[in-house]
Amino acid sequence: MKLLITQIAGLGYEFAEANGLTKVCGCDVQKLKPQFPALTCTAQATLRTALPPSRHGMIANGFMDRNLRKVLFWEQSSALVAGARIWDRFRKNGGTVGMTFIQQSLGEKVDQVLSPSPIHKHGGGMIMDCSSRPESLYAALSQYAGGPFKLQRYWGPLASPASSLWIAKAMAGLLGSADAPDMLFTYLPCLDYDLQRYGTGHKKSLKALKELQQELSLLFKTATDNGYEVVAFGDYAITDVTEGIIYPNRALKKAGLLKTRKIRKMLYPDMHNSRAFAVVDHQVALITCFDISAVEKTAELIRSLDGVDEVMSAERQCEMQVDHPRGCDLLVTAKPGCWFAYPWWNYKEEAPDYAGHVDIHNKPGYDPCELFFGSATLHTSQDAAKIRGTHGLSGPGCETTLFTTIDFNPETLLELSLQLKERLT
Repeated sequence: MKLLITQIAGLGYEFAEANGLTKVCGCDVQKLKPQFPALTCTAQATLRTALPPSRHGMIANGFMDRNLRKVLFWEQSSALVAGARIWDRFRKNGGTVGMTFIQQSLGEKVDQVLSPSPIHKHGGGMIMDCSSRPESLYAALSQYAGGPFKLQRYWGPLASPASSLWIAKAMAGLLGSADAPDMLFTYLPCLDYDLQRYGTGHKKSLKALKELQQELSLLFKTATDNGYEVVAFGDYAITDVTEGIIYPNRALKKAGLLKTRKIRKMLYPDMHNSRAFAVVDHQVALITCFDISAVEKTAELIRSLDGVDEVMSAERQCEMQVDHPRGCDLLVTAKPGCWFAYPWWNYKEEAPDYAGHVDIHNKPGYDPCELFFGSATLHTSQDAAKIRGTHGLSGPGCETTLFTTIDFNPETLLELSLQLKERLT
């Protein structure tokens, strides 16, 4: 079997249908329920393991390391994803597998890997590069795409569909080459940026959708011309921000549960003297209580915040299959139309130095404000009110999409993974 799997960031079913994306190269759109929480790393880990988050461990895009008392976001080690892979037996029987632009892919036991992996310079700035296995893969893909990959188009104020087009061209070139793997798992971020910036009705979001259609057509045609079955699925649905922003860490700080250190007028979290901290990720927040006696007080406090929908206890997390040793004491969801922001400070001058920069690994929470420029040169915005799209929920209105040349009809992302595993066996 030869198979191309393409994950499409943010392509919700309602958004696709409302704007005419109901068919790709003869394949009708199918409705797919996302894995909860509907986040990038959770979706990718579920797809490659056919396991729920309680077993593969990627509850979100980041987590609190209780021993270090440090938040780790967008870490890339494949060892973070527990469980056998859906392609293990396929490879054992001689099939080859490639992964490009997939989170937690570094060190993965596959035949080809490509992942953005810049070098951060000591004096500031970065040297753009991609981690590549085999080493020659990145050069070949750059040739197919017409030049090297530009990280600033992949995330930050300059992020645009240009990054997604690079990936589509590179993958089309790879699929038509003698080095093409039998199974290729890749990612198109085209919609993610402007849907978060502007929401589902903005002309820039609709323009990005048209560009996505062209990229999908290119991949479908190239894949089928080279004997591949194709699966393209939306990982989550981006929905409009219509209500407001929730600041759980501000509430924790005000209640004395989160302590901070003032350094040159800037406030940094003091995890070692805090009793609780919220790792926020779009419409979910993972709250760790370092002092177990603070759980009840923290739950009561967070439950009282406007925009909070549910505060999940350990028992509820088990029921939702999001309990894991690397997880949290309280998993919190936002009401539709709301999202969680990470700041604990109230005034701009108190913001840590990383707050106004693209700094996805140092910020202890997801920050979509990085998609906008700030008022100062080379700085990003800190105005959370600019954000018009969010995701993370999996209920009604949050269904995502599936286009495939394979004759099956899974209802959930987990079912999709299980059915793919069966076909690869």
